[in-house]
Amino acid sequence: MHAEAVASIAAERVRAAGQGWLGVTRRPPVPTPVFDTYWHFAAERQRIYHSRVRGEPGPWTDDRVLSAHRFTNAYRAADRVSQYLIRHVVYNGDQTFDEVVFRVLLFKLFNKISTWELLCSEFGTPTAGGFSVKDFDAVLTRAFSRGVRLYSAAYIMPAAERGVARKHLTHLKLLRRMLDERLPEHLAADTSMRAAYESLLHYNGLGPFLAYQLVTDLNYTNVLGFSEMEFVVPGPGARSGIHKCFSDPGDYDEADLIRYVADRQAQEFAARDIAFEDLWSRPLQLVDCQNLFCEVDKYARVVHPDVSGVGGRTRIKQRFESVPDPVEAWFPPKWGINDLVVAGSVRRPGRSSVHVGRQQALPLAVP
Repeated sequence: MHAEAVASIAAERVRAAGQGWLGVTRRPPVPTPVFDTYWHFAAERQRIYHSRVRGEPGPWTDDRVLSAHRFTNAYRAADRVSQYLIRHVVYNGDQTFDEVVFRVLLFKLFNKISTWELLCSEFGTPTAGGFSVKDFDAVLTRAFSRGVRLYSAAYIMPAAERGVARKHLTHLKLLRRMLDERLPEHLAADTSMRAAYESLLHYNGLGPFLAYQLVTDLNYTNVLGFSEMEFVVPGPGARSGIHKCFSDPGDYDEADLIRYVADRQAQEFAARDIAFEDLWSRPLQLVDCQNLFCEVDKYARVVHPDVSGVGGRTRIKQRFESVPDPVEAWFPPKWGINDLVVAGSVRRPGRSSVHVGRQQALPLAVP
């Protein structure tokens, strides 16, 4: 297991046991102006999302940065790829735990809708029982030779082993190993999200951040049933955003700070007089707050160009392009919010929006 992950696990377990701080009050973090932006960004990005779900015509914001650049949603599960995964991969097909885990891992190792649909066009809905490394490799190799991009650019997916000509083959072989070692059964038997994360972290090519992303996706299924507030693993972008939001972390590490903002979200929105339209009564979870730090890191490159993060990036690469496709809004049924989604997504005559919070979210002022 990675040394970084071992240290993080040990520290969190000590804290969870109540031994980490010996009853001493923790020194609070010192926020920067970017921390205010964090909450305004979250509210405005979520307001845009609700507007699009309701089918309101654009433009959906006066914020020039959000209008020009692409940012993920405030809630990870609301993003396009997550929505596709939940609706078309997780809950479309055999619901036995080995098949569900197989489909999620196959999809997420590439994290690209077009790659999944390519495999479906060749094999039907892929199944663990019908999975052949040789046959899947042949299809993906032909596509790669035509210049087809097989992987998402959302995050870097390293090869799972060295000395193999094509990266996609290493991931097909990794998936075969997972099935041979009965990973789906081990995951189904794990009693915590942390334990399931550790089961994934065991495999080459899955570092702490990727293992956390995978366990989060698997937790959308009925195989796992853990709280998204159990634990979090900050990624590189989130670390940079945290560095911009706090000039001094106080007695908190990066994971602590993500929990700090998740636990304080109601107070922080109220202190800034922001009405946050949540996800149909579901507050921001740890994974969402982690993602927001990553997105605010990018947003601050334009809004707070004088505040440096980790890595020194100064531009936002991805531009926003409006697409005519409807915005899907369907979540794991176990969350119990899909009936609220349907009721709240109906556009009512004579109204431009559905009032969810105590007041309408304030537009984000950008210099």
